[in-house]
Amino acid sequence: MVLRLRKTMLAALDVGSNTVLMLIAEVSGRKVQPIAELLRITRLGRGVDRTGMLDGGAAALTLETIAEFVEQARARGASRIVTAATSALRDARNGTQFIEQVRRRTGVELEIISGQREAQLNYIAAIEGLELDAAQPLLIVDIGGGSTELIRCEPWVAPVAVSLQIGSVRLTERLISHDPPSAAEREQVYDTVRQQLDSLGWNHFRPVSLVGVAGTVTTVAAVGIGFLSQDHSPIHDLRLSGHTVSATAQELFTMTLAERRQLPAMIEGRADVICAGAAILDCITRYFGVSEIIVSNQGVRWGLVYQEIERRGPIIGRSRGSGRA
Repeated sequence: MVLRLRKTMLAALDVGSNTVLMLIAEVSGRKVQPIAELLRITRLGRGVDRTGMLDGGAAALTLETIAEFVEQARARGASRIVTAATSALRDARNGTQFIEQVRRRTGVELEIISGQREAQLNYIAAIEGLELDAAQPLLIVDIGGGSTELIRCEPWVAPVAVSLQIGSVRLTERLISHDPPSAAEREQVYDTVRQQLDSLGWNHFRPVSLVGVAGTVTTVAAVGIGFLSQDHSPIHDLRLSGHTVSATAQELFTMTLAERRQLPAMIEGRADVICAGAAILDCITRYFGVSEIIVSNQGVRWGLVYQEIERRGPIIGRSRGSGRA
């Protein structure tokens, strides 16, 4: 008897502090075939660290983007749209009002998730989307606009997930005011990240591999290797040396905003916050003594899709790979 697995179309919406992303994918069993990857930088977290409120312009652009992405997902036949909203909406006092606007405009219930759950979704995405050795200590890092999630993985121990209030947008707004950033500002960024890492009490943890997830990491990697496209999907699973990360971070800090915008791999809307993001990655790499970073462009949205598959029940012949053909 031949078992035929029913194909379904799913969409996963990730509303971050800097970027709105959507994955539209055809799912058959455990196999996930991406149909479309949508991305737009809307800077929803602009000013939230200072005011505790969403900026009106950023919220309006984010709402329009969500409506557009939802329309595309439905036009492509998505039977379900799963969602996650992260740091900006966790922190903003008017976040629930924005959620209501999204519901009225699109019919989609946008879910604000905790930093812990955000980290867990990144863990699921990394384990499913990369060929990882589960018998080795592993650190997964997602550098967002408002926060950074770290997942500590060790053999025979449940993963430990934490969310730190250091993100590319938050640290830029807090600590950087010069163009290019001054040496003192650069040191402040690095000192702030180190202090946050010290607070974890993980200074003796030495992972064999570090997985860097999402846009900040892929941008640093793309700039570091001289990639000539803003489509960073081909560098998924790239191995990037810690030396390249450090050199790229230092180079970005010496460039003006105009110069950073001219880099072929720099996505529009990321150039003004990439220095802080690169510093976070560099500092984490050095802090944990990691010589190599595994680059992943499959973050929260991919974790949402895999979680939705799991929710529907155990899959026959489950694979630990990416599910790609």
